[in-house]
Parts: sequence; structure tokens; C-alpha cells
Amino acid sequence: MSVKKADRLPMQKRARNAVATREAILQSALSAFARFGYDGVGVREIAQGAGVTGVLVNRYFGSKEELFAAAVEIAFADNLLFTSDPSMLAQRLTETILTKTERGAEPIDPLLMLLRSAPNPSAARILRESIAQHFERPLRSALAGPHSGERAAMILALIAGLQLFRKVLGSKALTQGSRAALTGSMSAAFQALIDD
Repeated sequence: MSVKKADRLPMQKRARNAVATREAILQSALSAFARFGYDGVGVREIAQGAGVTGVLVNRYFGSKEELFAAAVEIAFADNLLFTSDPSMLAQRLTETILTKTERGAEPIDPLLMLLRSAPNPSAARILRESIAQHFERPLRSALAGPHSGERAAMILALIAGLQLFRKVLGSKALTQGSRAALTGSMSAAFQALIDD
């Protein structure tokens, strides 16, 4: 699937600055992969959004796959939610999800990138490895008791599912329900997985 001309990212001229150029390419890639997925956009369109040429993108990143891996690393780098005090983890997860998925909140680009890129086997491998490194392993080490790996994966699946149903699909039960009731139910679900 290719990007239609009307959907292409606008070309911007860039001054010479290696750090700024690399950052512009990464930001263009994050936006493009979230909007179109791995298979839906090419290096040329990402370069155009960054105001550079495709050759320059390849010089900085080597290939589209390596650019995708770098964009995923940035998108998934914030794992502070899982590395701080585990006794308040269920409450932190609940509050973060409810806030990030409220009507009018910023789009959840990492989730959109995951949903739209996962059908590609190379992209799925990169996503899986990055999720394991940034979220699953830190969460697993914070969980006491048996089956911490499985419980960590289930917590992440619950997070993704709640984000999908609230922000992407707009489930009425999850978007129009009482915040207090949602907070209690979500927190209890997370706590059950945390406590085993």
C-alpha cells in the first residue's frame, strides 16, 4: 500500500545541522509510521516530511528497517511508569491510561504505530523486541511471585486493549462510563495481575 499524493508529508527545507537533521528525520518517521504503518510509507515520503532527501535518510539510518527501529526506540523509551514504586503500580497505570485516552488528549502514536505496522514480520519483530526491552522486562522484575513474565505480558496486553477500546474504537462503555467506576475496575484488574 503506497501513500497517496494528497496524504504525503509536506516538504520543508532544512539548514545543515547533523543533530537537528537526524531529529527531524526521526520525528517525520514517527509521524509517518503512526499514520500509515511500516508498509504504508516509504523512505522518500519520510525524507520529504523532514525536508531532506531519501539518500540522506539512508546515510543516517542505513535502511527503512533501521529507521523504523530507531523510531520505535524513541516511541517506547518512556518506561518510568514501570520502574518506580511497584506498590502504587495499579493506580499509576489506571490514571495514566484514563488521562492519555480522554477525549481531546494527544493521539497515542506508539499504539497507532504498533497497530498499523505489526502485520509486517520485520516490523513486528522490532516492535516485540523493543516492548520486551522497555516495558516487559522492567515490569517483570518489579513483580513478585511466580509467572512474573506471563503476568507482565498480560498487564501490557490489558494496557494496549484499554487504549485501543477507549481511544481508537471509542467504546461507549469505556468512554462514557463513570470515571470512578472505571478507575476502580481497571485498578482492581491491574492489581490482580500484580499480586498474582
